[in-house]
Amino acid sequence: MITNSSTLICYSNIQAYNYMKNDQKNARPTLQDIADRVGITKMTVSRYIRNPDSVASKTQEKIAKVIEELGYIQNRAPAMLANASSKAIGVLLPSLSNQVFANFAQGIEVITKEYGYETLIAHYSYDELEEESKIASMLSYQVDGLILTSTEHTQRSVQMIKTANIPVVEAMELPESPIDMAVGLDHELAAYTMVKEMLTKGKRNIAYFGARMDKRTQLRMNGYDRAIKEKKLEPKHILTSEHSSFTLGKDLIEQALDRYPDIDGAFCTNDDIAIGIILACQSKGISVPDQISVAGCNALDIGQAISPALASIATPRYEMGKMSAGLLLDTIKGDSNSEKVVDMGFSISRGESI
Repeated sequence: MITNSSTLICYSNIQAYNYMKNDQKNARPTLQDIADRVGITKMTVSRYIRNPDSVASKTQEKIAKVIEELGYIQNRAPAMLANASSKAIGVLLPSLSNQVFANFAQGIEVITKEYGYETLIAHYSYDELEEESKIASMLSYQVDGLILTSTEHTQRSVQMIKTANIPVVEAMELPESPIDMAVGLDHELAAYTMVKEMLTKGKRNIAYFGARMDKRTQLRMNGYDRAIKEKKLEPKHILTSEHSSFTLGKDLIEQALDRYPDIDGAFCTNDDIAIGIILACQSKGISVPDQISVAGCNALDIGQAISPALASIATPRYEMGKMSAGLLLDTIKGDSNSEKVVDMGFSISRGESI
C-alpha cells in the first residue's frame, strides 16, 4: 500500500487479472503470425522488419497493413528473457528541458528505486506520431509497464499497448476514458479558479495566453473561457504553436497590447510566458498588478524569485510522479488499486502579481 499526505490508496485482489495477464503475455503477435496472414514466409517478414526495401513494394504494403492490424511489437530483448520481467518501466515525456517534467520524473524515480526497478525515459516533443514510435521502442525492450504524460494517442499506440498487455498510467490529466489508470488534476477547474481570483480583484479585460496548443493548454483555455463568460465578458485569446519561453511572453504581450489596448489582465498557460510578460511590462513602464495583473501555471521557483512574485496554479508534479509509479508497480506486483483514476488536486499561489 502506498500513501501520500492527502491520499490514502486501498488495494483490492486482482488474482483473476494476473491469471489473464500470464495467459496472454506470451500471445503477442509473432513474425509467423504476420507471415501466415500475408501468405508469405517468416523469413520474408524478417527481411522486411530489417529493411522494408528488401521485399517487393506490394508485399511491403501487405506486411505493413497486417503489422498495424495486429499491433505487432518488435522484440529486441534476448529470447531467454522473453518470459521474464525486465525490471524496467518506460516513461514518455514531452519535454526534457521543462522543469515540470523534471520534477515529475524525480517523483517516479523515488519509487522505482525503492522497488528495484529501472526507469527508461524517452522524449516525444508533444508529437503523437513520435510518441507512437517511442512506445513501440519501449515495448520492444519488454518493459513491464508504461507511464505516459499525454491522454491523446494514435490508434496504433493504443493497439500496441493493448497487445503488450501491461499496466499503463496516463499522468498529468484526468481523461474520461483512460487506457488503464490515470493520475492528474483538473486543468480546466484550476484555470477557472485562478481567473475567478483575477476577476474578484476588479479586472475585466483579461486575456488568455497559450502556446504549443497541447491538450493541457486547451483545457486551461476552456477554464478561462468559462470564468470570463460567467461575467458576461468577451474572451480574448493570444495563441501560438511555438514552444513556451520568457522571450515568447514578451512577444505575446506586445501582440496583445496592439490588439487589446485596454487589457488589464494576463492569464498564461504556464509560468514561462507569465514571467516573460512581467519582465516586458516592467521594461515598458507598465505596473504589475496595478495596470495589468499576471498569473501563470505550475508555480515554478523562479516565479517567486522575481518581483512582484508571480501568482500561479501550484501543481503537485513530484507527488504525481510518485503516485503514478506507485500505482504502476503495485499493479505489476499484483496489488491492484481499486481507484483507477486519482485526482491529485491543485492550489492557488496568489503571489503579488494579481
